[in-house]
Amino acid sequence: MPKKFAFIGAGSFEFTNDLVRDILTFPLFGDAEFALMDIDPERLDYAKRSVEAIIVAGNYPAMVTATLDRVEALRGADGVLITILQGGVDVWRHDIEIPAKYGVDINVGDTRGPSGIFRFLRTAPVMLDIIRDVERVCPNAIVLNYTNPMALLCGYLQRQTEVSVTGLCHSVQGTAELLAGFLGADEEDITYTCAGINHQAFFIKFDWNGKDAIPLLRDLVAHDPVIYNTEPVRSEMFLNLGYYPSESSGHNSEYNPWFRKRPDLIERYCTSGTGWNPGVHRYILDEYLMREDTWKDEFERRLTQESVDLDKGTEYAADIFNAIFGDHTPFNFNCNVRNFGLIDNLPQGACVEVPAIASKDGITPIPVGSLPDNLAILINTSARCEELAIDAAIEGDAWKVFQAILFDPLTSAVLSMDETKQLVREMLEQNKDYLGFFHSLNW
Repeated sequence: MPKKFAFIGAGSFEFTNDLVRDILTFPLFGDAEFALMDIDPERLDYAKRSVEAIIVAGNYPAMVTATLDRVEALRGADGVLITILQGGVDVWRHDIEIPAKYGVDINVGDTRGPSGIFRFLRTAPVMLDIIRDVERVCPNAIVLNYTNPMALLCGYLQRQTEVSVTGLCHSVQGTAELLAGFLGADEEDITYTCAGINHQAFFIKFDWNGKDAIPLLRDLVAHDPVIYNTEPVRSEMFLNLGYYPSESSGHNSEYNPWFRKRPDLIERYCTSGTGWNPGVHRYILDEYLMREDTWKDEFERRLTQESVDLDKGTEYAADIFNAIFGDHTPFNFNCNVRNFGLIDNLPQGACVEVPAIASKDGITPIPVGSLPDNLAILINTSARCEELAIDAAIEGDAWKVFQAILFDPLTSAVLSMDETKQLVREMLEQNKDYLGFFHSLNW
């Protein structure tokens, strides 16, 4: 019987296009049904046309439907992929601009700190509604989330459902590829262990042909200015912490107190390298605001290309589905799950990112023991702030929102307690239309 894949937030054109393409590279999924759902009919139409182009180009016997009805898309699904953005860019921009007014300079703002926490608070009720629908109409589906903030949303959902839901991020495999490139190594000759929390995991093992390559990488980063300046923030963290982080310099600069608390540090570390645009410290927001005016032209351009790319990419989703309900080829990857005996020195129950294996038995996370003590100090702070924010969402408690942001490393490096309180109150007011599930926005 053909498998059904539901895409919730299918208007995320690139994700939908790439994940459908990947799924169709597996022979047992060639006749799959792709049910696309979005709240924006125009974006949904573009996504449907893109999937149709893939099906035609590959001569697949698959079918695609598009609907504004989420339950219709989910009904009977074997796999569910979530790629939503709650509130849009014009709402998200305040997550960047309000902290900036207080001196908290943020680059991406989709994961943690004041920006990530408010993005989470807006998104959480919608994500829970999606999972409640899954529980009713496809309770055995494998749910893979691509929506940020990954750890916050996954931890929030995993506390409240028995549905198999985990989050996927391309940072681990992307960084492994980057480091292999630094070494001049073939990726198939690399083995590694990467663990922590999403966007703040570290390669605690990185072997090349069975030998520890971390000392060699450290020497390259320390002495090759081209390699160092490819990722200046990550290079500094690697040289001073001893382990390479999984997420880009742009993200990492806003998760710790070392790089964005003074203009001279921003100028030194945060205006070149991956994810940066010289002189524009909030580059990601500027890029997305620009896309609001150009996305239709970009979609049309891609849809009118003469050739359609049918080659499989590096995202994990298709391999996971194939391992669980395809041909059952086991697949190793990193996933986001609650910490029950997986990382000994991070909070138990917190959402962590660890190695896992997908098979006919489902998704099985692999315990990694204890992280190096210095990494545990850094990651514990972020993980515990995230747990406070999840508590805030579940309980509708604005005071816990304040507490979660009060201990954020970058915010606390820049602001006093009272200034942080003012910042949080302004962001609560800005987001009040999305926070009707809170019993009060005052404390």
